[in-house]
Amino acid sequence: MELRRIGPAGAERPVVVHDGAAHDLTSLTADIDGAFLAGDGIARTRRALAQAALPVVDIAGQRVGAPIVRPQAVWCIGMNYAAHAAESGAEPPSVPVLFFKTPNTVVGPYDNLHVPRGSVKTDWEVELAVVIGRRARYLDSPADAAAHIAGYTMSNDVSEREWQLEVSGGQWSKGKCCETFNPLGPALVPADELDGGAVRLRSWVNGEPRQDSTSADLIFGIDYLVWHLSQVAVLEPGDIINTGTPQGVGLSGRFPYLRAGDVVETEIEGIGRARQECVQA
Repeated sequence: MELRRIGPAGAERPVVVHDGAAHDLTSLTADIDGAFLAGDGIARTRRALAQAALPVVDIAGQRVGAPIVRPQAVWCIGMNYAAHAAESGAEPPSVPVLFFKTPNTVVGPYDNLHVPRGSVKTDWEVELAVVIGRRARYLDSPADAAAHIAGYTMSNDVSEREWQLEVSGGQWSKGKCCETFNPLGPALVPADELDGGAVRLRSWVNGEPRQDSTSADLIFGIDYLVWHLSQVAVLEPGDIINTGTPQGVGLSGRFPYLRAGDVVETEIEGIGRARQECVQA
């Protein structure tokens, strides 16, 4: 089962794709948001499918939006793959590295990626993204995290490395919050239908392979991250956690950074494939 949002930007409608057919979700919710997830929306969707209560709709050729309407927070974990930390010239962290992206960076998985004015180091980063389904506050242990995870989607944590690292003033978010810097989707897959701890992540630029790894190589696992963040903040339904990217990015020095005309593709098994064409902002 895949939850998606289909239609023009700002006017998407919720659908669920099941057994190869798309079904309209508007009888259950106006949108796929935190309230829907916290209100047992995934279970209600399954019941409605079982009862054949959701009409089939044709979504062929329509724009695919981010699978969650604008989240209230995008939490990001840095250097969470040992090989990526090494290619970045850093030691693997002993505690999770946290930074933020503004919610308005989130766009659809096939929308254009804007290379910022003056940018010379725009980079790609395929990541498994956790979608929070229930408020998480001071969880007792990582074992409690699963009950607070609605599902998973795919993120491209686009970064401007000069602004992130060289002229950051000490905070990474300066290089993380440009417009379109968080393509998300194409689908939200329920947590009980995907093993988030063992999925393959890949990326390509202009058809050439860049990243190829699995989430089994995460330094800090998904449950640990949710527990850890709940000790320092309140995670709300609909929040996104970008869990980190594997090796193979432009920061490694092995590949050129992005420029207008380039095409970035990302893929996570069980979630789908995304494609963004780079355009000049």
